[in-house]
Amino acid sequence: MKITGFQADMLSIPEDDPLANSPSPERDPMRPIVTLRLRTDQGIEGIGLSFFAGRLTRALREAVAALCEVATGMDPLRPEALIAAFHDAAGGSDPGGIFTLACAAIDLALWDIKGKTLGQPVWKLLGGTRNRVPTYASGSLRRGLTDERAETAAKRLLAKGFTEMKMQLALPGRPTISDELRRARIVREAIGPDIRLMCDINQRWRPEQAIDIGRKLEDIGFFWLEDVTAADDYAGLARVSQALATPIAGGEYLWGIVPFRHMIEARSVDVVMIDLVRVGGVTPWIKVAAMAQAFNLPVVSHLVPEFHAHLIAAIPNGLTVEYMPWMVKLFREVPPIEKGEIALTDAPGFGLAFDEAAFARFRTG
Repeated sequence: MKITGFQADMLSIPEDDPLANSPSPERDPMRPIVTLRLRTDQGIEGIGLSFFAGRLTRALREAVAALCEVATGMDPLRPEALIAAFHDAAGGSDPGGIFTLACAAIDLALWDIKGKTLGQPVWKLLGGTRNRVPTYASGSLRRGLTDERAETAAKRLLAKGFTEMKMQLALPGRPTISDELRRARIVREAIGPDIRLMCDINQRWRPEQAIDIGRKLEDIGFFWLEDVTAADDYAGLARVSQALATPIAGGEYLWGIVPFRHMIEARSVDVVMIDLVRVGGVTPWIKVAAMAQAFNLPVVSHLVPEFHAHLIAAIPNGLTVEYMPWMVKLFREVPPIEKGEIALTDAPGFGLAFDEAAFARFRTG
């Protein structure tokens, strides 16, 4: 089998909240993304996507196209050979940044092709631990909400059957510690003591702040505190992790494989969060997950649950899938959520197909 062609499109997807209808802090927020269709001489097409490039999304699309040209004529069932060819072609511009984002889109498509070629879902090809995975609602309990809207959103998520959900702290403006504690207690009281509640700080606290506020939050019973300080401050994260009873999660801001080694060896986190796009695709994602397993650490995902559900389901240390459904509009259908779990099928590859009507609405170039 050989790669014979590709189509890379640039789209802009609304960052709305279909889970709880929470208003966005931005007016008409949109996320630019690049989608990929990778074609073979046997008529099998794999799909992938990438983002995080912001105003450089056009450059990302060009990078995807350039690497797809390198891949043309090669065997799509040999992802490691293709990744090596991409590194050779990059001329020292790797790792990280647009190069890694472009690799991610192609690597996703390669695994989709492999699954379709073998007639197997990706979750089975990568290990097949289970076909249902817990998932948590994300993006609805934003830091920009009023207390009343946060309470309403939490109750809506509960009514929809979510047994896990994530909120944000490090509130806008100059919040006092009392402000942070009040918001956390409002959400916890709205959902009750038995719901798993995570909290994302998005790197907005210094280590000493995280320790101070984190200790005062311990009675809330957070399942984890996420990205409490700068993602590459491994020593600072380790200080926080050692000081708090609440587990610390991190990793979504790391690029490629090597930074995860530094983070894990420093005992910086209790929960390893891997972003499929920033890490460079399925192939490196699985390597990081195995590294985490070697240190007896669970793995969770960041964004794109349509793809990530397969990866968390495949591995023995997969804990839960972040469900932020920005990309749902791109596909004809996605795996359903049943009793707080994503239910996967035996459809080959990722079991996804792009919705052409959505592309007509969202294509920007």
